[in-house]
Amino acid sequence: MHNSTSIKFFFIVASLLLSAFAQAENDVATPKPENLVVTPHIKDTQDDLVKTTEDATTSAKKIEKKDAQSSAEKDTKSVKETETDAKEDYPFSSQTVIDIARNLAKSPMVAPDVAPEMLTNLDAATYQKIDFQQNKAVWGNTPTPFSIQLFAPGYLYKDLVSIDVVENGRGFPLEVSASSFTTPTQEIDDMIAKAGKYAGLRLHYPLNSSDENDEFIVFQGASYFRAISKGQSYGLSSRGLAINVAQPMGEEFPRFKHFWIERPSVTQKAIVVHALLDSKSVTGAFRFGIYPGAPTRVDVQATLFPRVDIKHVGLAPLTSMFMYDGSLDISDRPDYHPELHDSDGLQIQTGNDEMLWRPLNNPKNLQISAFVDTSPKGFGLIQRHNKFSDYQDLDNDYQDRPSSWIKPLNDWGAGHIELVEIPSNSKDNDNIVAYWQPKDGLKKDTPYTYSYQLTWPNDTPTLAGKPHIVRSAKEVSPENNYREILIDYSNLAIKDINKITVDTSTSRGKIVKTRVVKNPHIHGVRAYVTFDPQEADVAELRVQLKENDQSIASTWLYRWLKQK
Repeated sequence: MHNSTSIKFFFIVASLLLSAFAQAENDVATPKPENLVVTPHIKDTQDDLVKTTEDATTSAKKIEKKDAQSSAEKDTKSVKETETDAKEDYPFSSQTVIDIARNLAKSPMVAPDVAPEMLTNLDAATYQKIDFQQNKAVWGNTPTPFSIQLFAPGYLYKDLVSIDVVENGRGFPLEVSASSFTTPTQEIDDMIAKAGKYAGLRLHYPLNSSDENDEFIVFQGASYFRAISKGQSYGLSSRGLAINVAQPMGEEFPRFKHFWIERPSVTQKAIVVHALLDSKSVTGAFRFGIYPGAPTRVDVQATLFPRVDIKHVGLAPLTSMFMYDGSLDISDRPDYHPELHDSDGLQIQTGNDEMLWRPLNNPKNLQISAFVDTSPKGFGLIQRHNKFSDYQDLDNDYQDRPSSWIKPLNDWGAGHIELVEIPSNSKDNDNIVAYWQPKDGLKKDTPYTYSYQLTWPNDTPTLAGKPHIVRSAKEVSPENNYREILIDYSNLAIKDINKITVDTSTSRGKIVKTRVVKNPHIHGVRAYVTFDPQEADVAELRVQLKENDQSIASTWLYRWLKQK
């Protein structure tokens, strides 16, 4: 195992043999409860969002004082002590969702309500004809720049979701009627009304111009949500939580079962959404402070209440698609795209400030990589190639798809960033997952609180104005069967190329030679690494570009796999 910095890097080539997974499970020691609780260290003020929540809490307290005590207790109980949906307005604050999640965790999960079979049997084309009535948009005709539109249940979205609005410290449910949506038939109208709930929500804001509200964030399906910044189109997705990804017992998909949306003021340029997460293994309370812009930003505060011990849990998960990039990972099927992906690399800023860049791969077999760290400073899936010529696709705008960057807002302690790469032959399937996994997982009956900032930039935000790895490629020498890898670094002002060295290592095989030359086309340099895999089936390569023995760009990591 090589280790040029304090971060340790290891890999697991995932096996499909369930016995191996089972044995690995048995070899893990029981985590200590005291290592599971992480307390957020949020600033006392977070722009106008914190003020909004404080105002809402204050309003709720004032209303409770005015009301009769019995009435206040009745309102509070309807949302705090049970999971029963409120039928009338009630006092609300962030603590409301935390209390519901805590109480839900005391009992086994109740299966979610589902849409009528007629709706879930709809095909994609019919479901896409169901539109939320524009005149029904929440706050759509009011001075606030934000509006909410809702999704009908049906097609793939069978689980019913409750959605409430919060105004002046009180919450009230958004009801569904036969006229809430325009649909192809009266029968569908009636079935939606019968379902009585929604399948998700989307928020609109004048993102790209002042005279038109653009959809910029969507919550729909399990705990998935997607967002875009100014000038972007939808690409990768985020999730509230990931459990047992690529594990033999099968993945568990927590779901947001209830949303609360705080009404922003007329001048406010941010909005708060709360979500109640429920799953067989855990419940959770999430607060999303959402700032549309360039880039769009979401501040996430989450409290989890595990029902059972959870070893394989992923915090702040990202899900994306990678088919090939035309250089390192080349398509074996005829396709007019030079590249095809929503993200092309995993970027990590470690706890000791080392920047890592790991190109993504579409492997022949399931691959799981773990990047061990303590108190990481950030990670994300990056879409670095942003020119039309990279994709040549007139319909899907891959060049405009966002990157996503996660910055912890409190100390996440020890653990690892896990990257899962799943074999795929379709661009319609998300086959890349990345998340943070705490070292000891989660422990039953021990609350776990954490927070992070999530942005959708066009590239790694912490590398703005700094050197970038912009391309990696490989070829096989016809003379000796060696592999030659080249790595292009942009934005590097090099006066004396002779002072630049290429520091390399490999877990298997050997490095034959290295060299570096100037690349004026990208205002940087190109490094060449000649690699002999020898008898290895798998090898982990690590490359650092240095000047005067100091790293001057991100560390390049790559898993070489023998082609069979």
